[in-house]
Amino acid sequence: MADITAAMVKDLREKSGAGMMDCKKALSENGGDMEAALDWLRTKGLAAAQKKSSRTAAEGLVGVAVAGTKGAVVEVNSETDFVAKNDQFQAFVREVTQIALATGGDVDAIKGETMPSGKTVEEALTNNIATIGENQSIRRARQLSVEKGAVVAYVHNQQAPGLGKIGVLVALESEASDEVLQGLGKQLAMHIAAAFPKALNEEDLDEAEIERERAIATEKAAESGKPADIIAKMVEGSIAKYRKEHALVSQLFVMDGKTKISDVVAKAGKDAGAAIALKDYVRFQLGEGIEKEVSDFAAEVAAASGVPQNA
Repeated sequence: MADITAAMVKDLREKSGAGMMDCKKALSENGGDMEAALDWLRTKGLAAAQKKSSRTAAEGLVGVAVAGTKGAVVEVNSETDFVAKNDQFQAFVREVTQIALATGGDVDAIKGETMPSGKTVEEALTNNIATIGENQSIRRARQLSVEKGAVVAYVHNQQAPGLGKIGVLVALESEASDEVLQGLGKQLAMHIAAAFPKALNEEDLDEAEIERERAIATEKAAESGKPADIIAKMVEGSIAKYRKEHALVSQLFVMDGKTKISDVVAKAGKDAGAAIALKDYVRFQLGEGIEKEVSDFAAEVAAASGVPQNA
C-alpha cells in the first residue's frame, strides 16, 4: 500500500472540496493515485457534498419524539422547503430525533452515533447532501426528562407524524394520571407554540435583553418630559410588563386570554388531586435566527444562460 502523506491529503482536499478523512480514505482505497481518488470521491458523492456546504440551509424540519418521562426535539436544516417533503430526508430527521431521545442534545455526540443503516449520523448526513442535492445540517437538539410525570410533545404545521415547522416539548412532574398530564401538556405546548415565551420564569430571562428593553423604555419615558422620579417608575413598570409577557409561567393563557399559565397548572393539579409542576419546556421554530439568503431567481437563470437582462 502506498504511503499517504498529509500533503497528498491536502492536495486532494483542495481539488475536491471533500473532508480530510474522506480524502485520506479515497487515497488509501486507490493506492495513492490522485485522479482515481478524485473519481472515487465523485462516485461516492462526497466531493459534491462538501461544495454544497457553503449554501445557506434555513428550511427543513423540526422532529420531536417522546418516551414516557423523556422527550427530544431536533432541528435539521435544508436549503429549500421541497426537501422537507422528501421521504429520505424525513426518515433521516426521524431517526436522528430517536437518537437524541436516547443519547441527549449534544449535536456533536449525535453525529458520532450509529444509525440503523450502520452508518454514523454524520456519514448519513453527507450521503443525504450528495443524493438529495442540497446542503443540510443538524442545527440543534434538546432532551427533557422528569423523574415522575410526563414529557408531552406538540408539532405545529406538521408535515408528517412527529415532523413539522415548530416543535414543542413540555415537562410536567406529577403523580397525576397520564391522561391528565397529556391533556394539560398538549394545551400548554399549543400555548408555547403561539405565545413564544423566552424563559420559564421571570428570573430566567436574558439580562442582556432586559437591559436593552430598559434602555428603550428610558428613552421613551424621557420624551414625556416628566420628573426623574416619575420616569424611573415608568421604566420599572415597562420592565415588569416585559418580564410578565415573556416568562411562560406569568403569560396569559392564549385559550382564554386572562388566566396566568401558573394558575392553569395549579388548577389542573387541584382538579386531579395531585400537584403538578411545570419543570421545563423547549420550543424550536424552524430557521429562527438564521439569516436567509435572498436571491433573484430570474437573474440567476439569465446569468446562467448568458442572456442579458433588460435594464
